[in-house]
Amino acid sequence: MGYALDLLKDNGDIPESFLNKFYNPVLLGVAGFGLFSFVNFMSRKPLLSGIQRHIAASVGGVTFGIWADKKKDEHLSERDAVLRHYVELHPEDFPEPERKKFGEVLLKWVPVR
Repeated sequence: MGYALDLLKDNGDIPESFLNKFYNPVLLGVAGFGLFSFVNFMSRKPLLSGIQRHIAASVGGVTFGIWADKKKDEHLSERDAVLRHYVELHPEDFPEPERKKFGEVLLKWVPVR
């Protein structure tokens, strides 16, 4: 039982990357700004006219990106909790695999020349 639970345990040894942390908020903030710039471009207006809409869409995009990241983290932690609980209830389904040498894993191979 310990083997499978150790695989699901978060040791904190893998740090969260900078890109992973800010990807959704920055992407959605830029998308909100770009959306109204595109609308102005298609309406043949100056790109930054009505700048309040650009700012509001950017702030809304960043807020939605932060919310989406939190929801994703909640979903993934709930999934991990369900998996961990299942492994605790059914340890017979998760035997520790037998260790093999690399040569035992490879099939016989004859080079064709």
